Amino acid sequence: MTKELYTRNEYSSIIIKTLGNSPKLRIVDFFLDNPMFDFTKKEVIEALGMSKQTFYKYFPELEEYEIVKVSRRIGKAKLYRINPEHPLVSMLREYEKKVSLQIAEKEADKMRKPIPAEA
Repeated sequence: MTKELYTRNEYSSIIIKTLGNSPKLRIVDFFLDNPMFDFTKKEVIEALGMSKQTFYKYFPELEEYEIVKVSRRIGKAKLYRINPEHPLVSMLREYEKKVSLQIAEKEADKMRKPIPAEA
């Protein structure tokens, strides 16, 4: 997984573009983008290019509210995954879907407009 994917503005997700680039939202967005995988805290920090201090300021709350959950343990290391049953996760997925459809409709409308003929 390339760090560039989560650190460059042109690759920002719809959620980040529309709701803001806050550290907590970036962490949630990372897990939303990778629902089938689990990650150590270190992997998330590296992928997001986030400082440890910033990550550890926000991550405990996400874990406390069970937005992300421990999926398994390998030795002493805990691996985390997004909690698909959490209401916020469901709402963010639905929001992302609706905004994506809205953007797609706008783009389709642009394509349907006739191009003026040259004189």
